[in-house]
Amino acid sequence: MSTQPSSDLDAIFAALADPTRREILHMLLEDDMAVSDVASAFDISLAGVSKHLAILSQAGLISQEKHGRVKWCKLEPSAMSEAIIWIQSFGQFRAMDLDAFERFVESELAPLAAPQPEAD
Repeated sequence: MSTQPSSDLDAIFAALADPTRREILHMLLEDDMAVSDVASAFDISLAGVSKHLAILSQAGLISQEKHGRVKWCKLEPSAMSEAIIWIQSFGQFRAMDLDAFERFVESELAPLAAPQPEAD
């Protein structure tokens, strides 16, 4: 598997880079919401929220559907799959066990630190 991000990943990570968009996703974890309800949670204009929603939608992280005069937003968690797989590919590198490393260094240095017999 290549660890080179695709353009889909670029769009997902770019969308996730903004704290307002991450908060919107967090809100949509609870339930689908009307755009106006999403906007009411922020101290920015409806147009500003709409731009954030468009970016999330373009990245595939949310979908938007019109029901009558109301536009609804829905989280699309499956869109995160590619990003999750990409991130998990780095899981093969475990954190170094510093205690084990210290024991190894001590065992390697122990013969050097042992007192040398004096030559007569």
